[in-house]
Amino acid sequence: MITSTQNSRVKAVLALRGKARERKKQGLFIVEGPRMFAELPPEDLREVYVSSEYMRQHEAEAEQLLRGKMYEEVSGEVFRAMSDTQNPQGILAVARQKAWTLADVLGKSGGREAERPGARGGMIHRPPLLVILETLQDPGNLGTILRAGEGAGVTGVIMNEESADIYNPKVIRSTMGAIFRVPFLVTPDLRETIREIREMGIRVYAAHLHGTAAYEEMDYREPSGFLIGNEAAGLTEETAALADARVIIPMAGRVESLNAAIAASVLLFEAARQRRDRKDG
Repeated sequence: MITSTQNSRVKAVLALRGKARERKKQGLFIVEGPRMFAELPPEDLREVYVSSEYMRQHEAEAEQLLRGKMYEEVSGEVFRAMSDTQNPQGILAVARQKAWTLADVLGKSGGREAERPGARGGMIHRPPLLVILETLQDPGNLGTILRAGEGAGVTGVIMNEESADIYNPKVIRSTMGAIFRVPFLVTPDLRETIREIREMGIRVYAAHLHGTAAYEEMDYREPSGFLIGNEAAGLTEETAALADARVIIPMAGRVESLNAAIAASVLLFEAARQRRDRKDG
């Protein structure tokens, strides 16, 4: 059992937890909590740490989760130091980062209709549906967008390097497991990537306060992507100019705009509704 925060393995976990540069350098990130641990793909698991308190208080759950896995038990005090939350859940893993490509984000279809397994068997055909983020800074927003995106059926998420680190522990928690399933791409040149996907036949819609059409007036049944900008400044003019159309979410009352994650969710679920209607038709 590890009982000291000066232990080298503990220090390594703390570096991964706190430093995006270290996560990028090692290609690793931290996953916390029984639920997230259970959803972590086994092939991505690298190390497991469990608090002695968790082992004692949740013996049956711990036995099920840890069956067949190597793990290191640590004292409650050490685990609290390792954890990124105020109320640690007793289990923490070091995991391998994903290496998604643009083809993955497009549903491995290059702009053509992608396929995914249906809930009742068979295959569901769907055109690419993307979220494209420019300098999104809040980890909670980024995580929520991945979670909502999975619920709405996105094929992937694209973001620039100036956006929040997708492997930030706060982002990981906010995704509620979507981080393991939704392909994403961090691009060094967002505008060039937007040009590339447009050449593939994907229409890009910018969420914009000066949109020329209400969001529900557009047709998202074909390959589509939504551009979402920085929480405070929105999209840069240069990036917004690359969109096929600028759309606005009409507001009642004195509210001018929505939180970035909420706005993305509204747009994505409108696209999901339209695509369901097409199938029903």
